[in-house]
Amino acid sequence: MSPCHSFRFSPLRLLLAGSLLALSVAACGSRDESGNAAGGRQRGERVVPVRVVTASQQDLTVRIKSLGTVTALHTVTVRSRVEGELVRIAFAEGQQVAAGDLLAQIDPRAYEVALAQALGTQKQNQAELENARHQLRRYEELHAQKYVAAQDLSNQQSLVRQLEGRLQSDQAAVDEARLQLSYTRITAPVSGRMGLRAVDLGNLVRSGDADGIATITQTNPISVLFTIPENELGPVIEAVRHNPQLPVQAWDRSEKQLLASGSLSSVDNRIDTATGTLKLRAQFDNADEALFPNQFVNIRLTVSSADAIVIPNAAVQFGSEGTYVYVIAADDTASLRSVRLGAAEGENVAVIDGLAAGERVVLEGIDNLREGAKVEVVAAPGQTPAPAAADKADHAARP
Repeated sequence: MSPCHSFRFSPLRLLLAGSLLALSVAACGSRDESGNAAGGRQRGERVVPVRVVTASQQDLTVRIKSLGTVTALHTVTVRSRVEGELVRIAFAEGQQVAAGDLLAQIDPRAYEVALAQALGTQKQNQAELENARHQLRRYEELHAQKYVAAQDLSNQQSLVRQLEGRLQSDQAAVDEARLQLSYTRITAPVSGRMGLRAVDLGNLVRSGDADGIATITQTNPISVLFTIPENELGPVIEAVRHNPQLPVQAWDRSEKQLLASGSLSSVDNRIDTATGTLKLRAQFDNADEALFPNQFVNIRLTVSSADAIVIPNAAVQFGSEGTYVYVIAADDTASLRSVRLGAAEGENVAVIDGLAAGERVVLEGIDNLREGAKVEVVAAPGQTPAPAAADKADHAARP
């Protein structure tokens, strides 16, 4: 074999040598790394990077959203109370009218005749009563002189009382005729906007007409009926106890324009078992008539605006013992704190008990935390680092 061939290795030997060398280097690195890690755990505890948020004391306005239907407080179908020919219409379609305004006129002639007849009968009976009373006075004088029997005096007294009763009936007949005559003038029972006319001049109208003459819808003020889920009943009832007229806003269908602001006027007395919702009514002045009857609107009911401790919802954790948060102490150690939550609005929630204003609460990095763990507070991208983190970074940069 030549000297050159004595320094040549086969491919198999080269592969085995490379593998052994790699395993040796990996083993050394593993021992060093494990030794350093073990030494690090022995020298100090692992620091968990977290992001925190400070609990603040502020007004948390909670609004419950719902769909509502604009409903008139009064809708009246104007009908005639008497039968007769419609001889006058004193309103225009869509006109705003006030209570008591003349709307239509029924031919009054027949009712004027009936009133005159009732008045005539009344006067006739009044004359008979006056004559009977005069006769009674004479009977009383004669009876005192023993010229008239007691039976005749009693009969005359009965006749006077009978005629007095008839006179009362006559007065009732006159009042009835006068009332029927007044019904020929159809006036507005409530203030509101007139609808489309359902009958024209010259038609015979009756009290039993289903469509009547027209309708009046009160638009100022106006109400909105809406519902809330059963699970939101508690906060609403609690808020109503403190303020029965909770603020309510009505927005358009796209929730881009505020139509009107009003207040809660009433709460229904039972929950609809079919839908699991409770009906509420809000009232609006509607001076500009932005709300129209039967219009669909988006409702925002303001339940509370109390001074509360507020934190983000993301900081709250849920466990077997209830809700809790991780609070960071001044020495950058984490402690678990049970809290009792209140109302929530958007990304924030009120803390009723368990937290004070100014305390730092962990917002991100909660998964790696445990009681008493050391943390390093880091700032969100674009934010200034927390003072504790900045001090540590400055200390590490020093020689």
